Amino acid sequence: MIINRRQFLLLAAGLAAGCQSADDGRAPAAGAERMINAGAVSQYVKDGVYSGFADQGFFVVRRGDKLFALSAICTHRKCKLTAEPDHSFYCKCHGSAFDRAGHVTEGPAKRDLPVLPTDTNCAGQLVVTVPG
Repeated sequence: MIINRRQFLLLAAGLAAGCQSADDGRAPAAGAERMINAGAVSQYVKDGVYSGFADQGFFVVRRGDKLFALSAICTHRKCKLTAEPDHSFYCKCHGSAFDRAGHVTEGPAKRDLPVLPTDTNCAGQLVVTVPG
C-alpha cells in the first residue's frame, strides 16, 4: 500500500501523540492524578524493590516476570513508607508493616497497599499513574 504525503503526516502525528512522555513538568491540578515516567523498563531486570520514586508516591517492584508499582503511602494515616532490606515496607509513624506484595503484616493499618496502574509506552518507558 502506498500512502500520499498528507496521509504520512497524519500517521506520523498520530504516532508522535501516542508516544508523548509523562510528567511534562507542568504542575497537575489539585487532586488530579499524575503520570510519572519511571524510566526504561530494562533498568528493572533484577527481582527486588526499587525505591527511587518513593518521594513521588510509589515503589517499583520486580518479582519474576511481573513488574508493578505499589503505593509508597501507608494506608493507615498516609505517612511515607520505607523499603526494608528484606523487600518489605515499614511505616515509621505508627509501626504498620507490609510484605513485598503490599499485604498488611502488622497494624494498625488494615488495608493493603494499592497497586498503581502502570503502562509501558512506545519508547519502552514505564509510566506509573499516581493518584492526586
